[in-house]
Amino acid sequence: MKTFRHVILSLILPLALVACGQEDDAAATVPAAPAASAQQSAAAPAPREAFEPVLGTHYVEIQNPEPYMPLNGQIEVVEVFGYTCPACASFEPVISAWKQRQPDDVRVTPLAAPFGGYWQPYAKAFYAAEAMDLLDATHKAMFDAVHRERSLPPQGVTTEALASFYAAHGADEKKFAQAMESFAVSGQMRRALKFTERTGVDATPTMVVNGKYRVLSGQDFQDVLHIVDHLVELERAAGAGDAGGEAAPAADAEAEAATE
Repeated sequence: MKTFRHVILSLILPLALVACGQEDDAAATVPAAPAASAQQSAAAPAPREAFEPVLGTHYVEIQNPEPYMPLNGQIEVVEVFGYTCPACASFEPVISAWKQRQPDDVRVTPLAAPFGGYWQPYAKAFYAAEAMDLLDATHKAMFDAVHRERSLPPQGVTTEALASFYAAHGADEKKFAQAMESFAVSGQMRRALKFTERTGVDATPTMVVNGKYRVLSGQDFQDVLHIVDHLVELERAAGAGDAGGEAAPAADAEAEAATE
């Protein structure tokens, strides 16, 4: 039994290293239980040799950098993700544990990628939940619903099904469905799309630091976070958070509208 379990884990764990692209077929790539294996990894990460992240190999520098949100004295770490992405489901417990260890000057911001197609309804649901202050209660639960419980389909999900899910977590079902189609959420979707285009994000999960550095895909999750730690230190040493970097003015207006 022990040998069989090791064989199964050796087949499942590599899935955690595969990013989800814009054209991926979510229905074909969702593994049976990615989050469970990732939780094991988050609880007890395997020992590894430290390495010095290299520009061009582990991360790239973005031309004309702009943060997603005004920095306000903090260093911004954006996680671009998708609820339908199996790799993101695996990454969720890992980044959650990492987030808990961050000091006050680091702001970790999830950004639902509006890549089109089956990505759209889940991204709309994320921004509606964010505006209604439901993310803490629903973020992990949504990953579980799609990838573990299979109570929501990766493709072809309806607004009604998503509103029903959030209603089970305290939302008014009718108001949530309306919020998904609202002008405010449309503004957040446009803003998120502009950010992914500006930073060159075309797969998930992808980490972007201060709108200036993008971690390259295809790396072990723990290595990704090691690279992020390195980039945060670079920005901290440069006093980037103190500079109060500004997001695009139009993006700020859309952000305010989404919370009204």
